[in-house]
Amino acid sequence: MWQAWLFALIRLLAAIAVAVLLGLVFGQMGYWLTAVFGAALAVQFANLFRLHHWLRHRSSEEPPDFGGLWGDVVGLVGRIYRRKQFHKRRVTQLFRDFRRFSAALPDGVVLLSEHREILWFNRTAAGLLGLRRKADLGIPIANLVRNPEFASYLDRPAAGGVVIRLRSGETWLALFVIPAGGQYLMLVRDVTREARLEQMRKDFVANASHELRSPLTVISGYVDELAEGDGIGAEWREPIADMRRQAKRMREIVDDLLELSRLESSADEAPMTAVDMPALLERLVREARTSTPEPARFELDLDYACALRGSESELHSIASNLISNAVKYTPAGGMITIRWGRGEGGARLAVEDTGIGIAPADLPRLTERFYRVDRARARVKGGSGLGLSIVKHALQRHGGRLEITSEEGRGSKFIAHFPARRVLLREAVVTKVS
Repeated sequence: MWQAWLFALIRLLAAIAVAVLLGLVFGQMGYWLTAVFGAALAVQFANLFRLHHWLRHRSSEEPPDFGGLWGDVVGLVGRIYRRKQFHKRRVTQLFRDFRRFSAALPDGVVLLSEHREILWFNRTAAGLLGLRRKADLGIPIANLVRNPEFASYLDRPAAGGVVIRLRSGETWLALFVIPAGGQYLMLVRDVTREARLEQMRKDFVANASHELRSPLTVISGYVDELAEGDGIGAEWREPIADMRRQAKRMREIVDDLLELSRLESSADEAPMTAVDMPALLERLVREARTSTPEPARFELDLDYACALRGSESELHSIASNLISNAVKYTPAGGMITIRWGRGEGGARLAVEDTGIGIAPADLPRLTERFYRVDRARARVKGGSGLGLSIVKHALQRHGGRLEITSEEGRGSKFIAHFPARRVLLREAVVTKVS
């Protein structure tokens, strides 16, 4: 490049020297300098015209044959143009590959702008959501997918996906919105088959539990009458007592299944009825103390100024399941601590025991149906394995969550968190009861 500039400068100086020489020989120095500079300017304009013409028609014409600095400019422009063409072909090929791969995806893909407007979508998304290729581009997705649950989910997309019902209840779609650098990527999946299977399972459990209740009541009645009667031999006393215990356990399992089915099938939030949680917990502790011949020691730390808005029966179920679990897995002489009061962001019910504890591998599965850490001990104590599932679903109806920490051999701690909108404060003092 510097050689081209040096050559152009030398040519200009040579032209000036010739003009000076001609002026000295023939006189009129200004005339000859003007003529030389005019000729040089005309050459530059001619070269500029040729370059401009080639730039406008470079796709169909060969580059002009320049020398020196203009030749370097043409070469540089040609290299830039070839590089641009290469990247353009590469981007075009990548876009074609992306469209081909996205069309082959079983899930729908929608690209949204910062304001949740549709920028692009694949063929699967068009079929699942009923989108039109040209008409719906630039339209906010909430205007086309009219669902209150989806609209509220769009405001907090990082919280996870949402499953919505579309097309008059015939289709279930799972929608996931993923933030991506100021824009959003929405994945759409048809989960109709899974939703129907889940609904069939729920219906089967509910119907089977309901149908089992009547024959179990009859069987339990006859077994109770036999156990309390005097007309049977001593050798039948123990088998009938076992039958009575097992019938009672089956009734409890059926009741828990019905309660769990009711919680799962209810999509609405729990009511906002005032519930006196300290009184409820004191009553449950009194019942727990009389439920076993060798109860553990209880310590209560209750904030009597803190009540709760919710369903009293469901809150009773949450607290009773957590307390009964602690009683079940805490040996005689152990300590069960129950704390209730205001916590960070709302209120919390903590039930802590000094029982057998839970292995780290079991913690993620504790809220599964029929999952029990110590199956032999649960059978002896009469557990159904449904208690924590009921707790989880009842908490979800109250907008809460369950937190579990444990260490094998040292005990466990279950904390039920409730949101601030459920907390009801009253004029009272904080009292500690042991």
